Amino acid sequence: MTTPVAEGGTGHARYTYRLRVSSTAYSALIAEWDRCRWIWNECVARSKKAHKDGEKCGPARLDKMLTKARAGTPWLAKGSSVPQQQLIRDFGKCRAKALKDSKDRLPQRQRAGMPKHKKKREANPTLNYTRRGFRLKDGRLHLAGGIVLTVVWSRDLPTDPSSVRVYRDSLGNWYASFVVPAEVQPLPATGAVIGVDWGVRETATTTSDAHDLPHAEHGRRAKAKLTRYDRMMARRKPAKGQPASKGYREAKKWRAKTYQKIARQRQDTARKWAKRVVTDHDAIAVEDFRPKFLAKSTMARKAADAAIGATKQALLEMGRKHGRDIRLVHPTHTTMDCATCGARTKHALPLSERTYTCTACGAASPRDKNSARVMLVRAGLNPAGVEGIRPSGALLPQAA
Repeated sequence: MTTPVAEGGTGHARYTYRLRVSSTAYSALIAEWDRCRWIWNECVARSKKAHKDGEKCGPARLDKMLTKARAGTPWLAKGSSVPQQQLIRDFGKCRAKALKDSKDRLPQRQRAGMPKHKKKREANPTLNYTRRGFRLKDGRLHLAGGIVLTVVWSRDLPTDPSSVRVYRDSLGNWYASFVVPAEVQPLPATGAVIGVDWGVRETATTTSDAHDLPHAEHGRRAKAKLTRYDRMMARRKPAKGQPASKGYREAKKWRAKTYQKIARQRQDTARKWAKRVVTDHDAIAVEDFRPKFLAKSTMARKAADAAIGATKQALLEMGRKHGRDIRLVHPTHTTMDCATCGARTKHALPLSERTYTCTACGAASPRDKNSARVMLVRAGLNPAGVEGIRPSGALLPQAA
């Protein structure tokens, strides 16, 4: 079973930049966030009450609540209405998603959680502005309410943005994320196809040896640092109800910086590999693998370090950007089928068995390479097909 990924047309893309925030702008942003956080918590309280009373609490009712609150609260009316209204929209989407998952009776671990209160010292500020709430002038970002921010323009915006999200990460750095229309940038045709199988020993095994992605092990290399910071935090952990010491806060910050660096290394590795695969192939058959179940297995640590989900997402986004034919293949029995004749083994292969040998035709190949070839067969991109007959006009696989 394959799921074609939409290609062509106009989509949207995010361009994120660092911000230089002055002390005046910082105070204004925090004040704006305090108002938005109060509105979010008020929405949570009213939503819970309405659910308990069996009433509806949709966006229209919350909009009326906001209008009434701004009319009777000068502190709330002092802020811009744009991020406050956008916060109500975000709350409505979050609540609707949770209700839908509950109605569909999804397992508890797969459901989106109901919106919860945002605590002052735990939630990071996030403000969303539509086009009427911001403007770019002389290279600076002007937000509603007279907030002026300096943007570090690492690259140019392709077109005028339709919205912007201003947020602060866990390390205290501020960013502006602009949403712009993204046109497809087609690449030259190559006439080649490729199949991709995800794994833990190698993050991605493909039908082309030149495009395999080995396990980068960014997390393992930083393990010594993380262990050291964990011990520092454990020694300085404050008693319950007591404020954290300076040493504890510093160790926590260094630990967060290390995790951020690891995440960026994984993202950089995934994007570079995805760009190379998309550039060299017209069609890509990708295993629609969801690595969430690995979190409860003995391979959890290594699977998390492989960042399969992030790598898969990078490949899909790169394929859409350049107009390539991306086909998602259901992973059921991909390790049990023979890519040459299509026969299926009578029992699942243990993970220790790394060579696939077909009992029907006698073909033998590395287990992951066989699975990558099965992706091509199931996606309808295999030139020879399972019967060994080459269809006319078929794309040729990339040579190993």
